[in-house]
Amino acid sequence: MDGNSQTPQKERLEALRLLMPEVFDEGYIDWEKLKATLGENVNFANERYVLNWAGKSEAFRVMQQPSRATLVPCREESVDFDNTQNIFIEGENMEVLKVLQKSYFGKVKMIYIDPPYNTGSDSFIYPDKFSESKEEYLRRVGDKNEEGYMTRDGMFRKNAKENGQYHSNWLNMMMPRLYLAKSLLREDGVIFISIDDNEVHNLRLLMNEIFGEENFVAQFIWEKRLNRENRNEVSVRHDYILCYSKYTESDVRRIMQLPMNKKALSNYGNPDNDPRGLWKSDPAHAQAGHGTKFQFYTLIAPNGKQHELPSGRCWLYTKEVMDEAIRDNRIWFGKDGNGVPRIKTYLSAKERGLTPETMLFAKDVSTNEKAKNDLKGLFDGVAVFETPKPIELISILMQFALKDGIVLDFFAGSAATAHAAMQFNRDGNNCQFICVQMDELCEESSEAYKAGYKTIAEISKERIRRAGAKIRKGIEIEQAKREGQLSFEEDQTMAMPDLGFKVFKLSDSNFKQWRDIQGSNKGEWQQQILNFLDPVTENATIDNMVYELLLKSGKDLNSTIEHKKDYYAINGKDLILMLEVATQEVIDSILAEHPNKVIALDRLFEGNDQLKTNTVLQMRDAGIEFKTI
Repeated sequence: MDGNSQTPQKERLEALRLLMPEVFDEGYIDWEKLKATLGENVNFANERYVLNWAGKSEAFRVMQQPSRATLVPCREESVDFDNTQNIFIEGENMEVLKVLQKSYFGKVKMIYIDPPYNTGSDSFIYPDKFSESKEEYLRRVGDKNEEGYMTRDGMFRKNAKENGQYHSNWLNMMMPRLYLAKSLLREDGVIFISIDDNEVHNLRLLMNEIFGEENFVAQFIWEKRLNRENRNEVSVRHDYILCYSKYTESDVRRIMQLPMNKKALSNYGNPDNDPRGLWKSDPAHAQAGHGTKFQFYTLIAPNGKQHELPSGRCWLYTKEVMDEAIRDNRIWFGKDGNGVPRIKTYLSAKERGLTPETMLFAKDVSTNEKAKNDLKGLFDGVAVFETPKPIELISILMQFALKDGIVLDFFAGSAATAHAAMQFNRDGNNCQFICVQMDELCEESSEAYKAGYKTIAEISKERIRRAGAKIRKGIEIEQAKREGQLSFEEDQTMAMPDLGFKVFKLSDSNFKQWRDIQGSNKGEWQQQILNFLDPVTENATIDNMVYELLLKSGKDLNSTIEHKKDYYAINGKDLILMLEVATQEVIDSILAEHPNKVIALDRLFEGNDQLKTNTVLQMRDAGIEFKTI
């Protein structure tokens, strides 16, 4: 406190800091960052403390250009499509993140990603041709072969270390995706990013810029292998996992926790029937260097026995505090009262669980090699993926950050996050996953390709199917064992977690997009106007249009969709879609529902202007937002 009242300027600065921490550097507004964040044309040129690189300004513009794409359902590749809350999206992840902005803004509890590490041998998409238009970029990242699979030429660019913009290319790939991902996080949300020594320094600076340095939580060190590498230099046995919160670190402290395991719980008891519940005893003294002169004394137990300090130790409490704790029965002297004094630590004080530590040892969270072998076992001995992350590692991060809510992974790879989420829910948790993976072609020399998997996305989906089936089988076996045992408990039924997933694929819009025609070619303008007499594309389907309109109306992919007679009701009365037929009978049925909003295809009213006019008036009189496409 400085004794001064809060000023409007301070209030606005604090509001801006909460909304956009990325525009602050060393406590002050970076005006060029603010302008760039708001979409203005900016070149980062001024000398100041900032992470800068070739192409940064253009990467901002690429990020801010809206997507016209949509997501189409693929029921035949899904498991339990109509009941599951889990989602797998096949498509280029930056476009997918843009598509999800309206429906999932501020809804994701946790993000975990394992992006390319920029080792010099990996390939990824980055907008390296900054002179190209958005259409050219979309065509380039959407190149497909004759069978409809994404091609590597023009799609993936190998980022060799000999490249003069080696780090810049990686940053141009990461920065837009992280900005888009941040907006999907809840206010109490956290993000974990796996990385190694190649880019950890740049990623830390980039995350400081996007999330704010004050929202840094931890840089975890994961022991990824137990054996020593055969290297001429240093054997590297670890990777990193950066963790940032959406807003302030104090918010994260309320949620970052490691639930106590059975071994830790077994240390608690209540031998003296203390009404405050279970407790365990901890030493009542500490290293002498930690104490003051008031913590050196002879402690007298209730039975009169005197207890002296061991050499080099001091009591944890001063004599006055210790005497009060003894009177309150918070010091344990053993069952006979003659034991060494120990402090009671109550289980109720540990309800939040244990504070996570930055060291993640292989014995607790597994290794890369074990993860690869586990996945190999799941795929009948085929090594379908070279560097999967252990589900134990991702599970421990989930334990840190959530009990329920959405976990997002937009570099899904082998779908380890989806597998970990289903396993996590087996223990009574309730999270849903959204995984995004591009239909990247497998190398023809790989075991996965030889086993019939053409793309990484195919591996991802098959892994989720097999993992779900394995978890289900395990629960059923355990349930059968319980049913065969004598028990006095009323209910021995084990809850089956959500083991299904909806598959969606990134696709062009079901509705025609207006093109900017250069020059004054009247014939071309007239043709475009004629084309827009019916804005629905030739390949559009009712099911696909339902999901596109649902997404673009801000409804999520797990919204309830009820097909009634000639119209669709989304989330009950939230939204009604008229996509099949328009008659007065249909209009009357919709009005009886009293929905918040109605969207109809304009072509349904073709040749019946009177019905359209009456519908507009009736909807307005009923206080219903009505829109035609």
